[in-house]
Amino acid sequence: MISYLQGKIILKKEKFIILDVNNVGYKVFLSKKTLSNLPEIEKPLRLFCFLNVKENIMDLYGFLNHKELEFFEILDNIRGVGPKAALEISSLGPLEKIKERILSKDETLFSEISGIGRKKAMTIILELTGKIRDISKAPVFAPLSGATADGAEEALIGLGFPREKAKAALAEVPKNIKDAEQKIKQALKILGK
Repeated sequence: MISYLQGKIILKKEKFIILDVNNVGYKVFLSKKTLSNLPEIEKPLRLFCFLNVKENIMDLYGFLNHKELEFFEILDNIRGVGPKAALEISSLGPLEKIKERILSKDETLFSEISGIGRKKAMTIILELTGKIRDISKAPVFAPLSGATADGAEEALIGLGFPREKAKAALAEVPKNIKDAEQKIKQALKILGK
């Protein structure tokens, strides 16, 4: 099973990229959120992957961090969801915000996704409530070049914030805070305003 890829982006489309890994091109489906945070074509990228194998299908889904992959796998295991809907759900916003809305049983969370009505939304929320608390804290995989020295910007991007917002929030963090974890916490407070 393919669970991790590292290579160079050679093509970007609306729902997927082609990643060149040692002269082999992998078509990897990504969420809208992940696609919006990718580096330019020809830049290196690392992804956690989920390989969906069915009778006549073999699709790869990519994630910048392991938490997103875990969330996707939990969603994919819910009856009636499937990988494409799971990918759409995972692109609804930062993972922490999605967790918050699920734990508060906000059934409007899925209103933008076609095929998920009120009844299915409640089923998904009920199944996720217990499981979502267990999603572990994991490091973010980020573009291999152009990352900040401490990785705070890439960590915020991995949580689902656009690069511009992450940069702006980190610019507001007091300069005397050097620890990456503290920078991220301060930036999250700023982004939460």
